[in-house]
Amino acid sequence: MTIHYKFPKDFWWGSATSATQIEGATDEGGKGKNIWDHWYEKEPNRFFDNVGPESTSDFYHRYKEDIQLMKEIGHNTFRMSISWSRLIPGGRGEVNQEAVTFYNNVIDELIANDIEPFVNLFHFDMPLELQEEGGWESREVVSAYTAYAKEAFHLFGDRVQKWFTFNEPIVPVEGGYLYDFHYPNVVDARRAAQVAYHTMIAHAKAVEAFRTCNIAGGQIGIILNLTPSYPRSNNPADLKASRITDLFFNRSFLDPSVLGEYPAELIDILREHGQLPVTEKGDKALLKAGVADILGVNYYQPRRVKAKEHLPNPYGPFMPDWFFDNYEMPGRKMNKYRGWEIYEKGIYDIMINLKENYGNIESFISENGMGVQDEGRFEQDGEIQDDYRIEFIREHLKWLHKAIEEGCNAKGYHLWSTMDNWSWMNAYKNRYGFFSVDIETKQRTPKKSAHWIKEVSENNGF
Repeated sequence: MTIHYKFPKDFWWGSATSATQIEGATDEGGKGKNIWDHWYEKEPNRFFDNVGPESTSDFYHRYKEDIQLMKEIGHNTFRMSISWSRLIPGGRGEVNQEAVTFYNNVIDELIANDIEPFVNLFHFDMPLELQEEGGWESREVVSAYTAYAKEAFHLFGDRVQKWFTFNEPIVPVEGGYLYDFHYPNVVDARRAAQVAYHTMIAHAKAVEAFRTCNIAGGQIGIILNLTPSYPRSNNPADLKASRITDLFFNRSFLDPSVLGEYPAELIDILREHGQLPVTEKGDKALLKAGVADILGVNYYQPRRVKAKEHLPNPYGPFMPDWFFDNYEMPGRKMNKYRGWEIYEKGIYDIMINLKENYGNIESFISENGMGVQDEGRFEQDGEIQDDYRIEFIREHLKWLHKAIEEGCNAKGYHLWSTMDNWSWMNAYKNRYGFFSVDIETKQRTPKKSAHWIKEVSENNGF
């Protein structure tokens, strides 16, 4: 077999997960409540098929089996998250020893199987008590997060070298404070800006704490969902729409986390519309010092935009959408199950942008993947024939390979996700895993893509 696409030595092959989406055991092991547990109790109707996070993929009880499966398909790295409400129920104070034992066991099991753990501290799962204090709107909650981060570094830093402060921090901003698809279901751009700003302050404080821990070979970063904003045309109005979209949805986190400062144009827009967050003296220096060592890049789909067709409603709430309209490009390739465009070259465009405008920061694809509904349709002889997923991964990897050949500092590729998991609003509607999970029995079965990725990993290419 000829390898046409060979990846650099020690390339990271693996997958990504999050605590709330795989652990289950929401009432076990001393775990406190997070916003998902609470929202599901309050409004189960907001969740697909009324299914909540109580059991998900049951990783809490099956981690050993799952780590064996990762090893079997050639993983050398795996990204997980710690549940803040499991480690420190209520978000402050006493550390839960049962959680320490669980996370120690998972980390040790990974290392014993030659899989390096990448640990993320926050994946959308705010402890309920802290949300009730205002969540990321509150500077006190930022302090609680910093204490939690220090605790995690102290507990697990002897074995974990790769740390991440946040996963997709724009999502709680969009979902919780702009577009009403996550709890606390607020629609208020000024509060959204405050949440975004405090998230970056929390990131910078965690970085500062990490650097005092002197973890040998340790790196700390952040994971951002970077979505290129492609203009409909080269008309100046379309170009401006795409530039402002990029400011709101990409650069609002990318610039402060990699360059240590916010884009002046974004500040100007927020100031002009009275949406600036409250800041404190010393924040500028904190952000400057808190830049990431490493950047995780989540990429699923592009964003295509055009100039506004109509003026915004002057009585409606301020929104980023005042500056652009979404554009449906004719002939685009779609994942019809998810309603998302498939545009593999986006991964290359992101990497080139990081190389040219962000100091070629060390990065990796921390999520990429394809959610498909009713995958049972594609089962033959007990195995899901997910050729569409293999094609999706392969075509993205080709573009990633090209970026690396052109000097981009990309170190790995993680699929979302290891096994089918519970998804925030969609429960199990769309399946993403290398392994299918029977929701009743929790049995894991490799899909065709699992065998394919094993070969890719073993050959370090395809």
